[in-house]
Amino acid sequence: MMKSGEGKIMDRKTVEKNRRMHMKSLCFKLASLIPKQEYIYKDSISQQDHLDVAAAYIKKLKERIVSLKQQKMLSGGHGGSAAAAGTAQDPADSRGGKLGFHLPMIDVRHRDPNLEVLLIISSSEASFSFHRVIGVLEEEGAEVVNASFSAVGDKIFYTVHSQAISSRIGLEASQVTERLKQLIRI
Repeated sequence: MMKSGEGKIMDRKTVEKNRRMHMKSLCFKLASLIPKQEYIYKDSISQQDHLDVAAAYIKKLKERIVSLKQQKMLSGGHGGSAAAAGTAQDPADSRGGKLGFHLPMIDVRHRDPNLEVLLIISSSEASFSFHRVIGVLEEEGAEVVNASFSAVGDKIFYTVHSQAISSRIGLEASQVTERLKQLIRI
C-alpha cells in the first residue's frame, strides 16, 4: 500500500525531470543559433560554456548594432554606400534620388535551384507591367514561389522568389538578367 506522501514525492521528481529536460532542450536550441566559429573547440563543452558563449555572442551583436548605427549617422543616414547598391550617381539625379543607384535597377541572385529577382523602379515609370517580369521568369524555366512589392516615396521595390521547374535544366541567371533589362529598357 502506498502512503500519501510517496505520491507527492513522485510528482515532484517527475516535475523536476520534465523541467530539466525542458531546460536542456532550450539550451540546445540556443546553442544551435550560435555560429560554430564562436566556439572554442574542445572535446566536450558544458552547458555553462554554451551559455557563456551565447552571452558573449549577444554582446558582440549588440556592439555591432551600435557600431552600424554610428556609421549610418556619420554617413548621413542614407543606409549604405553607392558601390554596394549599384551604379554610383550624382545625388541630384532625380531618377535615383539619394539611394545611390540609377533607376530602374535589377538584381538577380542565383543559388541552385533558387532565383531571386529584386527590381526597383520609379513610380513615374507608368509603362512598366509587373506581369511581364513573371512571364520572363516562367519562359526561362522558373516557377514563381513568392512575389511581393512595397512602395517607399516614389520608388517601388519588387521581389520575386522562384525555383527551377527542372533541377536538371536549371536556370541561367545572366540570361534572365538580360531579358529583364530589355523588358524595362535599362
